[in-house]
Amino acid sequence: MPGTVQSIERAATLLHAIVESGGQMGVTELAAAVGLPKTTTHGLLRTLLAVGFVEQDQRTGRYTLGAGLLGLGSHYLDANELRSRASNWADSLAARSGFAVRLGTPAGLQVVVVHHVFRPDDSPQELEVGSVLPAHATAVGKVLLASRPAMARALADTPLEALTPRTLVDPAALLAELPTVRARGWAEQQGEYRLGVGGIAAPVHGPGGLVVGALGVSGPVDELFADAARPALRAMVVEAAAAVSRELAT
Repeated sequence: MPGTVQSIERAATLLHAIVESGGQMGVTELAAAVGLPKTTTHGLLRTLLAVGFVEQDQRTGRYTLGAGLLGLGSHYLDANELRSRASNWADSLAARSGFAVRLGTPAGLQVVVVHHVFRPDDSPQELEVGSVLPAHATAVGKVLLASRPAMARALADTPLEALTPRTLVDPAALLAELPTVRARGWAEQQGEYRLGVGGIAAPVHGPGGLVVGALGVSGPVDELFADAARPALRAMVVEAAAAVSRELAT
């Protein structure tokens, strides 16, 4: 059998390095991370940029995954497969946390709920599967924005709707929040979508490490963010999202 193509191997290594960094990387950082000369790394990045597999921040010159590559990941893993592979973990998260659980995927500049588990009590609730949520005002949305810089910049270029007095509508403030979300691996919102209702969410990674969805809990702000319960609840969400990611990797 013929050998592998070195340039493709190197390009794949660069993409994996960007994924593992959790954010943006410069040419010098990437060259050091993959053990290639800076000129070789720059040439590969120019090709990846041309085909849409990476994007470059014009202000900083740093690179992140591009919409072309993220789109391939989304098509590879359709919503039905994501829902079926995540359902057991979502059900378990609802039972353990006592809150409703949502699994969302990007839909343009919004988020579509592909799986929803009711809060395990007798309170009246409506099934949210198929509903579309604003990315800028929900925890699942902020997780997806943090992993998709192109989506975040496009959203920041549109008027952000103030759904409640707590909704973040300043594009600069929204973009400034996202690197922190990406670095810590979870997002929160307290009454930004609906007054008195909050959320905590974490990313779900598909094959290759791309973020294909966000898993999170939602419920009354005073219960969700009670000081005694908050750290444990956040850990449950992160662990459940990581478990779904492992399931998708098999």
